[in-house]
Amino acid sequence: MRSARGSASRWLVGLVAVALAGLSGSAVFGSRQQADIVSQIATDGASTDAYQQTSYLARWESAMMQQALRKPGGDGHRQLLDVYRQTQDAMEHIAALDVQDQQLTAEIVQAHRGLNGEIATYLTLIDQGDRQTAEDHLEKVIEPATTRIMDVVLAEQQNHLDEHADRQADGQRESRQLMWGNGLAFVVTLLVLALFAWSARAHRLQVEAMATTDPLTGLPNRAAFTDRTRRALAEDTSHRRRASEPRPGRATVLVINLDGFRDVNEQLGHRVGDLLLNHVSRRLQVSVREHDFVARLGGDEFAVLLRDADPAIGEAIAARLTDAFDEPFVIDDLTVDLEVSVGAATARPGDDVPTLLRHADTAMSIAKQQRLGFRRFTTSTTEDSNARLTLLGDLRRALDHGGEISLHYQPKVDIGSGVLVGVEALARWQHPTKGPISPGAFIPVLEATTLIHKFTHQVLTEALTQARTWLDAGYRVPVAVNISTRSLLDADFPDQVATLLREIDVPGEQLCIEVTEYSIMSDPNTAIEALHRIRRLGVKISVDDYGTGYSSMTYLRLLPLDELKIDRSFVQDMSTDRGNRALVASTVELGHNLGLTVVAEGIEDAPTLAALGEIGCDFAQGFHLARPMPADAVTAILRRVYAPVA
Repeated sequence: MRSARGSASRWLVGLVAVALAGLSGSAVFGSRQQADIVSQIATDGASTDAYQQTSYLARWESAMMQQALRKPGGDGHRQLLDVYRQTQDAMEHIAALDVQDQQLTAEIVQAHRGLNGEIATYLTLIDQGDRQTAEDHLEKVIEPATTRIMDVVLAEQQNHLDEHADRQADGQRESRQLMWGNGLAFVVTLLVLALFAWSARAHRLQVEAMATTDPLTGLPNRAAFTDRTRRALAEDTSHRRRASEPRPGRATVLVINLDGFRDVNEQLGHRVGDLLLNHVSRRLQVSVREHDFVARLGGDEFAVLLRDADPAIGEAIAARLTDAFDEPFVIDDLTVDLEVSVGAATARPGDDVPTLLRHADTAMSIAKQQRLGFRRFTTSTTEDSNARLTLLGDLRRALDHGGEISLHYQPKVDIGSGVLVGVEALARWQHPTKGPISPGAFIPVLEATTLIHKFTHQVLTEALTQARTWLDAGYRVPVAVNISTRSLLDADFPDQVATLLREIDVPGEQLCIEVTEYSIMSDPNTAIEALHRIRRLGVKISVDDYGTGYSSMTYLRLLPLDELKIDRSFVQDMSTDRGNRALVASTVELGHNLGLTVVAEGIEDAPTLAALGEIGCDFAQGFHLARPMPADAVTAILRRVYAPVA
């Protein structure tokens, strides 16, 4: 009997041992399999993202082809070729990732590579002005090929999405099986239960973290921010219904965009860009309060969720964020200066998460365009945005059809002799229904878009044509034209000036390019190179609104300048304000020491003109001397006062 009981006990112990070994082995196998599935999910996610990126670039490529046809002679050619290269790189990337469908991906890579010659032919036809042939080539050759490629990419993208979903389902199924194994192991031993529970929890947290965390910075991602904001709005609504309870504070969203981050990626590489984003994320976190929620929405865009009874606290937090970027970033012995544009929006009754984010993003875009640093969304922001869009459409039509935008010319006079020494060309817009529109209203809209290039070309063409007309009549009247930052930093701009001078047959010295300190200092190296190229054409260079910017003496010495124009804010009160008079006098002395002509603008009375003469200023402009006038009025003055020059 004892022997039988001992044998049974041994069998029982053996069965328990086998059961423990089986459960442990099953748990280990399940854990390993789940880890593999998680790893495969991450790999599938990368492949899916690659296909999504490729399909996006392919659509962008098609859109750029259409734009190149609609706007021949613009930046579309270069942009199309750049997008083509990006699309080709993306397709080669998915070919490297998707080893399972290697033959198919290799075929679409080769098919897209074959489009290179067809696109070149298409662009050549556009450049030659053969629009119909170019359009036929696009419809019959390029678009069928791109459609086939896109169909394959979209089909493969869907396949990978389906596989991704299947593997997620497998992961969930394996997780449930593992939990059952943990339950059985609890009966046998608490140790096995603890081990299995820890393993299941670790894997679950890993999967959840992957879904809600930005992998680069470790911050919550857009999905996590959306979920947190949705809960905040729901809590706000709930507390409004229960007025007796204290409110948690209205939800305010700050959207933060890094100004100049694209230049960092292009000039220093994506590795430095990624390191910079990590530094930025840490700086944002230490700049807000402990209970504020910081997330990375994507790219160079971040967001902060605030919960405060007083929405004005958003301004204080935004000021902290902008101040945090006063200190440069140091990465790999490189010093990088960045600024931020911040938009704020506070939730109103009925707002959902997309609406709140859109409002904050709209405010941020306005802050970025107008270089405000910070802008809060209000009900008028949407109206302003719609008005700007309407104005932009009207500007595009006016530039395309002509006749609405014209030039007036304000004389520039020698203070000592009273002789007219030149004119400044100033744009005027006569809207067909709204009447005259101030340059202060439409010039900033143009400068925020690529339309500024077309506008600048038209203004230069008209100004040089008028200069040629005066030359033909025997009058040498140099014409000054204001140039925006976008135009000055355009690599093709000096060549465009040279072409216009040659085609209209105007000597370079009859043209003066006026640039501001801001346009020079936004990218000094590029600006200085462009100004040297323009100066070699004989064109004179003038710094407009001098004193309102932040140019250093070093850059002022390096620039190929002929003229300084003192801003009207210093000139207008100089006859009564000793401080302004001293500033103007020192600027005149500085200009003369550098060998420059000095012009004062904004002369509105005789005492100011007399004071300028006393301190030795060379030239003057202003309403006291002459208002901006049409070219015919200038011509009449020339005929009445000045004899033609042989």
